[in-house]
Amino acid sequence: MLERLNDAMEHIERHLDGTVGAAELARIAMTSEYHFRRMFSALAGMPLSEYLRRRRLTVAGAEVLAGERTLLDIAVRYGYGSGEAFARAFRAVHGVGPGEARRTGAALRSQPRMAFRLVVEGSSSMEYRIVAKAEFRVAGRKARVPLVYQGVNPAIADFVQGLGQETVQRIAALSDQAPEGIVAVCDDLDPGRAEGSELDYWHGVVTNRQVPADLDVRSVPAGTWAVFANTGPYPQALQQLWADVYAQWFPSNPYRSRPGPEILRTRPAADGATATSELWIPVERTGG
Repeated sequence: MLERLNDAMEHIERHLDGTVGAAELARIAMTSEYHFRRMFSALAGMPLSEYLRRRRLTVAGAEVLAGERTLLDIAVRYGYGSGEAFARAFRAVHGVGPGEARRTGAALRSQPRMAFRLVVEGSSSMEYRIVAKAEFRVAGRKARVPLVYQGVNPAIADFVQGLGQETVQRIAALSDQAPEGIVAVCDDLDPGRAEGSELDYWHGVVTNRQVPADLDVRSVPAGTWAVFANTGPYPQALQQLWADVYAQWFPSNPYRSRPGPEILRTRPAADGATATSELWIPVERTGG
């Protein structure tokens, strides 16, 4: 998988002055566009669109300083419809406009070309199982919140705190299947998973029971799930698990992610410093 991802990265470099589509990159990587975007974001730490923008403007910056083409020619070469649009994008990345950069020979910022490598550390292993589930529903309360990669998400913390104990108990009573009890569900994420982008966050349960009309409900089609277990400092260990799933597990196993909600069951220790978590990610076999 990593070799095919690097083939896609090579394709990007050859077409920085042309059209680079996620669908074509996914074809080169021999996976779905959905999984390619998720994999790239997890491994690169930024959405594909942001990487393409930075790489184009890195190469464009070198041409601006070289002075061999007009600024408008460079703008058009790298996909900008006007000199103004190019100048705005250039300033956002480099902190200076292209005209000023050319006049003064300003120092510009560079987005290095990326390549992916699998790093194997010691004898650590990931505990997982594959589960086939029939259609079910997620029931509870949901909120639209920003994506936060490190530490506690304040928007989620405020949302959960505002639910009230009576509401949480009513939701918990609806649980009738694995993963049991109250779960956190992340759904409708931006494919690039940029930090600060929004997602639907559910504080709810997995159920097939009748759901009261005042609660939110979402039907989830039958499918296959990869389930990962984790125990450690909370939330740091869980956030690391999420990253490891995409950086280590997917490249080493014949599965890819598919559209659907990601489900997290967390049981904190008595001191609240550590927790045991179970992460459910919708997957499908690649046939490889």
